[in-house]
Amino acid sequence: MTATLDLSPILKSPRLPDIAATLNDRLRDETERRERFYDEMSDDQKVEFIEGEVIVHSPARNRHLCAKLSLATLLNTFAQVHKLGEVRDEKCLCVFPRNDYEPDVVFFGHEKSAAFTKQTMKFPVPDLAVEVLSDTTEQRDRGVKFEDYEAHGVREYWIVDAEAESVEQYVLEDGAFRLLLKSGSGDIESRVVPGFRIPIRAIFDSATNLETLRRLLA
Repeated sequence: MTATLDLSPILKSPRLPDIAATLNDRLRDETERRERFYDEMSDDQKVEFIEGEVIVHSPARNRHLCAKLSLATLLNTFAQVHKLGEVRDEKCLCVFPRNDYEPDVVFFGHEKSAAFTKQTMKFPVPDLAVEVLSDTTEQRDRGVKFEDYEAHGVREYWIVDAEAESVEQYVLEDGAFRLLLKSGSGDIESRVVPGFRIPIRAIFDSATNLETLRRLLA
């Protein structure tokens, strides 16, 4: 269910034709830029297309990389052992109606992953998306991405703060994200990946991660 937008002020405006023409011009220009983005993108860069602009990401700090890899390893192991779907990492280009994102970690259930081939480069909206915050991405992770994920059916969204060593877990209910958990301790359990429950410390601590991985493989 998608939240309804209140367009009544625009629809009642005497400038509606001018507004519509401006929007059409903007969308046409964005469409052309997006096609060039698809033609020019390469798999050796992390790039996103957001609001008509190509965003090239700089290398991440070690704490960011470690948290992403730790969580991706646990989630992928669990999903593969229990045959629940497919997990991908930050080079997975997820295509939304207007924007293209490469979240740090994503999960697709069987309904979506069944269509994947070895040549797939454009992926659908994920069922679960994870973003690990950095100084350069936090505004987008909490801003346009949060809004876009919420509006277009990402059923669960985790925001991982590697510096504070904490996680925020949002779940989609009636078209809006609800904060289910914000913590740096205890367990976190996915609503989208059935049975996936891990200690939050396993994302940030290598010993806890290894212990959790052994349990998931048992």
